[in-house]
Amino acid sequence: MIRVDRITPESRVRAVWTDFDGVVTPPVDLALAEVSRRVGRGLTPDLLRSAMEAVGRSMGTDAMAPLDTPLLTEEQWARQVEQVLLERHELRVDLSDFGGKWFADRPADEHWVEFLMALRRSGFFVGLLSNTPPAWERHWRRLVAADLLFDAVVSSHQVRCRKPEAAIFDLAAARAGLAPDQCVLVDDQEVHCEGARAAGWHAVHFTDVPRAASALNELLSRQPVRSVVR
Repeated sequence: MIRVDRITPESRVRAVWTDFDGVVTPPVDLALAEVSRRVGRGLTPDLLRSAMEAVGRSMGTDAMAPLDTPLLTEEQWARQVEQVLLERHELRVDLSDFGGKWFADRPADEHWVEFLMALRRSGFFVGLLSNTPPAWERHWRRLVAADLLFDAVVSSHQVRCRKPEAAIFDLAAARAGLAPDQCVLVDDQEVHCEGARAAGWHAVHFTDVPRAASALNELLSRQPVRSVVR
C-alpha cells in the first residue's frame, strides 16, 4: 500500500487535483490497444490514433477536443473517425458506443485510489480535473465512488474549457477556495502539467503510482512558502 508520509496540515499546498484517464485508470495506450482488439477488422492502435487526430485537425484542434469540449456528440465523432479509416485505409469498422468500448473491463488503480483517500483523510482537498466527454461520465463513475473520493469534480464538458487552458485551472482553484499555488495537478500528459504551472499551480507528471506518490509526499511536506505567481 502507498503511504501518505510527512504531510502536515501546515503544508502550503492544500488541494490535490488528479486526472482520471491514464492516472486513476491504466495508461491510455492500453485502452487504444483494447478498443482496436475489440473492434478487429484490421484496426490497430496506430491507425485508430491517427484517425482520431485527423478528425481533430479537421476542426483545428487535437484528437480529443471534439469529444471532451464537446464539439461533436460521441456518435457524430465516431462516424467521422470511421469515415477517415474507410477513406484512408479501406477499413470498415464500428466505433459506436466508443466510451463503452474504451472503459470495458478497464479497472481503476486501487493503489492510486487508496493514496487519494489517504490524502483526503489527512485533511487535503482532493479533486478530479479531467478532460471528459459527456457520454463517458456514466462509464468512469462506475469505476470509483466519486462522492467518497473527491471533494469536487471539474469536467471539461461541463465547464466548456479544458486542460491545458488557464481557464479550467482558475475555475478549479476557485472551486477549492484556494490560491493557485495551493493546488497541484497530477496528470499523465506533460502538456497539461505545463498548463497547470503556467496558471500558477504545482504539477506532478504521472508515470506510475509509486513515483507520483513520492513526488506528492515531497511537495506536501515542504515548509509553507508563498510562491510568486507571474
